Amino acid sequence: MSISVREARDSFPLLVADIGGTNVRFGWIAHAGAPLSAVEILLCADYLRPEDAALAYLKKFQAGARPARAAIAIACVISPGPIKVTNSHWVLERAGFVQHIGAAGVDIFNDFEAIALVLPHLTPSDYVLVGAAMPNAQYPMGVIGPGTGLGVAGVVPIRGRPGAWQTLCGEGGHVTLAATTEYQNEILRAARQVHTHVSAERLVSGIGLPALRRAVAQVEGLAVEQELGAEEIGTLGASRADPLCEHTMEAFCSLLGSIAGNLALTLGARGGVFIAGGIVPKLGQFFAQSGFREHFETKGRYGEYLRAISTPVITTPHPGLRGLVRNALQETAVT
Repeated sequence: MSISVREARDSFPLLVADIGGTNVRFGWIAHAGAPLSAVEILLCADYLRPEDAALAYLKKFQAGARPARAAIAIACVISPGPIKVTNSHWVLERAGFVQHIGAAGVDIFNDFEAIALVLPHLTPSDYVLVGAAMPNAQYPMGVIGPGTGLGVAGVVPIRGRPGAWQTLCGEGGHVTLAATTEYQNEILRAARQVHTHVSAERLVSGIGLPALRRAVAQVEGLAVEQELGAEEIGTLGASRADPLCEHTMEAFCSLLGSIAGNLALTLGARGGVFIAGGIVPKLGQFFAQSGFREHFETKGRYGEYLRAISTPVITTPHPGLRGLVRNALQETAVT
């Protein structure tokens, strides 16, 4: 993405938004150097269009004030035309959005690209380590996160420009999910009876957890008496209150570890692979004690390489919004 330097007065006040498959988060930056404020989470399903949600936010929290610009992170592929959110009914049209909210323009990022923008600037108070390795901002970093879907992005230092970074954004959540154990092979075989292509997101995400639970039940010969949503599966599994949900979450964590290890190898993310999204931070010690780290490191000859790579779980609120703010401040900086 090309970056053009703008005058600070042309960019603030800035409306920032992080649009996921279920929720949208809004925030406000009054002027260059001002903190992120008035963060509010709205349900996408409650609004027909993203501009309707933005206007509701502005009316409630900013007394109807209009931003000079907007910056939006959105959970889908970013294209020149109308942007359809992958796991939502929302469609974002740039011209219509800025016209409705009264802004001069809008900058659009993939949601995990926005998180990647803040990775080099996170401090130990912003994350919890899983494993002993610490992040290292001298090297590329990756981020992966199961929420409604499964987001993936990275950021690499720009050679010859100390402190400058370039984000890398793809659709890593839709890579083909691979198994590393016979148990995982059986889970994938069960899933393939329903889906011709079992992507990482198909099982390792909020929308995937019910399918993963059904596959685990089939492999273990357990009855599924009722369907459960992702939040129920995660809560019951992490508390070990339900054996099927517990086994489902164990499989979830192990599969995520394998996917994250693949990302580390593909990107050369020796600076760390950060875990984001709405699911993992709620798992607490269950995640730390799961097979995540073992499967992250189990890559044959490159086990030693991966043991040195950090896997922090991001716990600071709204990292995507923080990334948008940081990008806006960099664009308005005098160079």
